[in-house]
Amino acid sequence: MTEPVLDLTKSLPNLTPSEIVEQLDRFIVGQKAAKRAVAVALRNRRRRQLVQGDLRDEILPKNILMIGSTGVGKTEIARRLAKLAHSPFYKVEASKFTEVGYVGRDVESMIRDLVEISVSMVKEEQALLVREKAHKIAVERVLDLYHPPITAAANLDDEERQKLEERHLKHRDHLREDLLNGALDEHKIELDIAENQMPAVSVFSGAGVEDIGFQIRDMLPNIFGNKKKRKKLPVREALERIQAEEEQKLIDMDAVVKVALERVENSGIIFLDEIDKIAAGGRSSGPDVSREGVQRDLLPIIEGSTVNTKYGMVRTDHILFIAAGAFHVSKPSDLIPELQGRFPITVELEALTEKDFLQILIEPKNSLVKQYQALMQVESVTLEFQPKGLEAIAHYAFMANENMENIGARRLHTVMERVMDELSFHADQRSGETVVIDQSYVQKALGELEAKADLHQYIL
Repeated sequence: MTEPVLDLTKSLPNLTPSEIVEQLDRFIVGQKAAKRAVAVALRNRRRRQLVQGDLRDEILPKNILMIGSTGVGKTEIARRLAKLAHSPFYKVEASKFTEVGYVGRDVESMIRDLVEISVSMVKEEQALLVREKAHKIAVERVLDLYHPPITAAANLDDEERQKLEERHLKHRDHLREDLLNGALDEHKIELDIAENQMPAVSVFSGAGVEDIGFQIRDMLPNIFGNKKKRKKLPVREALERIQAEEEQKLIDMDAVVKVALERVENSGIIFLDEIDKIAAGGRSSGPDVSREGVQRDLLPIIEGSTVNTKYGMVRTDHILFIAAGAFHVSKPSDLIPELQGRFPITVELEALTEKDFLQILIEPKNSLVKQYQALMQVESVTLEFQPKGLEAIAHYAFMANENMENIGARRLHTVMERVMDELSFHADQRSGETVVIDQSYVQKALGELEAKADLHQYIL
């Protein structure tokens, strides 16, 4: 008997645009215009769900075009928005579609990939709902293997049979306690497990046919799987395997697929990165007509069409598309007019300043400072970052971007690794110490910046 699936397709977060921006501020510094645009887009999705009648289907998402250099937060804004909305999210590089032989076919594959992500999301949510029940069933199955039920001898009377069974159940209760508290983890039991299946083979003949629904393994499961062999496993591993098996039995995959498809159609988000690479003035190799052909292949998907997937047909009308590009060589007007029209909201992300770098180091919930402090704490080393030390790190990162390729906030990762290199290598020998990262520590690790050219020898 399968469990009912919790339908979350209409439970988009009831957050106002200002509250959505506040949530994004916890992870991303600056870029108010971009945050505002995606906040309105997310809020409009909830508003649409509450619209009555046929008009709901006519309200289309307002796709967004983000313009900005690498590392300024374009992808992170889209990713955090998807997490906030509990929506399936898929990032793909538009330049991927310029590869020979992939134009057209791969354009539709991004929808199939989004569906796979959505199915996995809903399946995991359903697994959480049945996990406790599956665990209880798995515990009993492991006990059956570890301490099999007894069969009373034929010459025993009813009273002796009852006493024997009571002793057995009492012993089983003790074993259950030992199993739950981990006392039996390393004991071995025999379990029938599925043999390794042959890797999936995809069919590559014609546009769109690469969908994994056409994989040979899916069509002929009895040939490439379902064979089992008996193997001795630790109780801990056996319990995990059996629990996963029981979870699969309790999940109604038909209901999961239904919910997943609804999520894709109503709240899916696709992030099209490097959209500038397929503009007429972009750097992508090949003639301009090839890049224009990719744009025209993208157009019907973004405008709204039906894509065939292994789980069924998917409408793309209400998927939110967020495109992004640096547009250093080309410009948004180099895109074909029809595609420009499908991205009515354009936001330009600002270049990061030295002050922004300092904020990125310390303010976000998952800041680099907190990450390194947590890593060193594992070795019982306490990290103390002094304000001047943080300012020095931000300064070196900003100057590196100014004098070399500007890679935005990603430069901070490079600088921090250089600052922490010595300590990271010897941390196990400094257990119990408190290490202060001040200005002199940073300068010693990176070297004095006496001239712009000097930076190249310290930061690659």
